[in-house]
Amino acid sequence: MNSETSSYIIVTGAAGFIGSRMVQYLNQQGKTNLVLVDDFGVEKKRPNWESASFEHIVERYNLFSWLDTHEPVIDLVIHLGARTDTTEFDYAVHETLNVAYSKEVWEYCTAKQVPLIYASSAATYGAGELGYSDSHALPEQLKPLNPYGISKNEFDKWALVQENCPPAWTGLKFFNVYGPQEYHKGRMASVIWHAYNQIRKDGKMKLFRSHKEGFKDGEQLRDFIYVKDVVKVIWWMSELMLESGWSEENNGLYNLGTGKARTFNDLVKATFAGMDLPVNIEYIDMPEDIRDSYQYYTEADMNKLRAAGYKAPFYTLEAGVDDYVRHYLTAL
Repeated sequence: MNSETSSYIIVTGAAGFIGSRMVQYLNQQGKTNLVLVDDFGVEKKRPNWESASFEHIVERYNLFSWLDTHEPVIDLVIHLGARTDTTEFDYAVHETLNVAYSKEVWEYCTAKQVPLIYASSAATYGAGELGYSDSHALPEQLKPLNPYGISKNEFDKWALVQENCPPAWTGLKFFNVYGPQEYHKGRMASVIWHAYNQIRKDGKMKLFRSHKEGFKDGEQLRDFIYVKDVVKVIWWMSELMLESGWSEENNGLYNLGTGKARTFNDLVKATFAGMDLPVNIEYIDMPEDIRDSYQYYTEADMNKLRAAGYKAPFYTLEAGVDDYVRHYLTAL
């Protein structure tokens, strides 16, 4: 399949962080037969997509009418578009974009028998009291801590009970993704992005104090995954689906982290190292608006993805942060 064919790969969220990196990776694999979908009126996202190679660009709200009008042959949908702001507490916003819109994408893929890969989230796991297994028995029991996590879990639950499905489908539960092209995200950008900017400005980094017994300041744990690994996994799944090498029994939810939780202290130390500066960390109180919904530990159980056949290693935290800082952030 190449750009001269009359069939396409749809990437939603193509102007966003992971979506734009996905488009770039697809271009690197020789795929330019792309339909990019997003809200392209957000000017601060323009650098993420304006140099990409693609066939069509479609505004998010217009996707389904565009599909009805043009009736293109679609080989695959990579649905990464979502409202990802965990501090947006109006559930209606998340329900519209993360649940209702995703159902329309699913129903299109089902009707046209198009493989689908969509973005779920580790935010579905809530405080982690039930662990971080991507077993299909778990979503009905999960209690996410914010409307974003609730919306992602609601769609996962809905997808799992559908009798009519795309021929191949996966929902990927992204853990803490970091890397280039997240610059537009502001408060929701990774701690590395914030650390780099704080260190460059003040020579130090502020981290949240712990407000939970058993966790020292800065020792809150996350499964940090480099965006370069995320798009590699999606590409691996895409190739199998496009070549009919993805079996029906492999359909379903998959964690996408490294399987190794690391502390924020580790993360910031790696950022200082990437900047060739001495470590200087200051601890501050966590904002009250997120204190009650803050996760103190996340670690992806990666057994299912490995069992499905993904063998490539993931970037270590130190290697990923070093690459991000030295080759991207210092170039901004």
